[in-house]
Amino acid sequence: MKVEAMRAIHVRATAAIAEVLRDRMVTPLFQPIVDLSSGLVVGLEALARGPAGTELEFPDRLFAAAHEAGLLAELDMLCFERALECAVVASAPPPLLFINAEPAVLDQPVSSRVIEMVGNGLPFRYILEYTERALPTSPGVLVHLAGIVHEFGNGIALDDVGVDPMSLAFLPVLEPEVIKLDMSLLRDPDTEHTRSVCTAVAAEARRTGAVVLAEGVETEDDLVTARRLGARWGQGWLFGRPAPMGQVTHRFDPAAAAQVPPPRPGFHQARGTPFQVASGHGRVVSGSATQMTAALARLRNLVAAGSHAVIVMSADETDAPAFTRLLADASAHTRSVIMLDDPVPGESAVAVIDPAYGSAALCVESASGRLVFLDRLPAVADVARVLLSRLGPGRLADGVDRPDARRPQLPPDLAF
Repeated sequence: MKVEAMRAIHVRATAAIAEVLRDRMVTPLFQPIVDLSSGLVVGLEALARGPAGTELEFPDRLFAAAHEAGLLAELDMLCFERALECAVVASAPPPLLFINAEPAVLDQPVSSRVIEMVGNGLPFRYILEYTERALPTSPGVLVHLAGIVHEFGNGIALDDVGVDPMSLAFLPVLEPEVIKLDMSLLRDPDTEHTRSVCTAVAAEARRTGAVVLAEGVETEDDLVTARRLGARWGQGWLFGRPAPMGQVTHRFDPAAAAQVPPPRPGFHQARGTPFQVASGHGRVVSGSATQMTAALARLRNLVAAGSHAVIVMSADETDAPAFTRLLADASAHTRSVIMLDDPVPGESAVAVIDPAYGSAALCVESASGRLVFLDRLPAVADVARVLLSRLGPGRLADGVDRPDARRPQLPPDLAF
């Protein structure tokens, strides 16, 4: 009986979502994002809504039904298309349009409709929002998509920062243009957790020029708190509830797009092997057994100091025993260990980034034994990006299955 009931639910979900897709029954609402100093609206975030008055109107049920029907990728792409379509035809397009990306389907091909609109030119910059949920499952895809977004003059945002401390470690790797503080920080501004998150976010914003945005600003007290936490922009019911584009009457800040760091085409793409990248940042030495042991010991100490590190590793067979021991130590201390299933030929490399205890990377040229040890954050993040760009299907070091992280099958001449 249970099997029949589940089959019936699946059939209903498939039929309902198929109808939504066929008739393009997604109507995005748009919520303002405001400069906390000037009060001007700097952009809009698109929020998907299904057919009004039905059980699929709100996004939780809409996306749950699409997942049940096996049509999540198609729905997510339709939401992206509809957000662009409504903003493009607006009488006064926003300077910035924030659009969410569904983590489970980040590796899907881009639709011809999106390609057409982007190819014709957009009257705004769009900011693609990654949520924390994508970090442990699709890190390689995140890096690749960020590169595509930048190639076409747009930007990325990391959403829900503060829910999972791992997001802080990914900040220097992704270097998002906008960092969105989760509303939970606004609700508990004086906890040690909130203070540590906001300290790390402020340091990253100073280093990269990223804009810090506070979510969930609902009252004047929230506004005061958001400023105290270091937010420059804010979003929430205090500034306006989501509404159809035709009802948007906000006064936009014409300089808003210029407040976001400019795109950096090529920044997220691999520019050589990990050892080649590392040698451009630090001194190459002829690695003896003593030097290798000392470098690995420094990495172990860094990993042991905290549990929120992101560790990305690739081990050549020559160096496998030493790196395997480090991997075992890392797995015991942190859940964020990513081991490349397709190692870099002739090299071994590991990058460790922890928001509280520092960063370091070790890259070894296996045949010669030469090595480079780095402890400056930008250099370590550079090595991590090169490693993540090579990430393919495999498993996390803690044994949790990782979804296929292959690169999206995009046309060679145009994407996003």
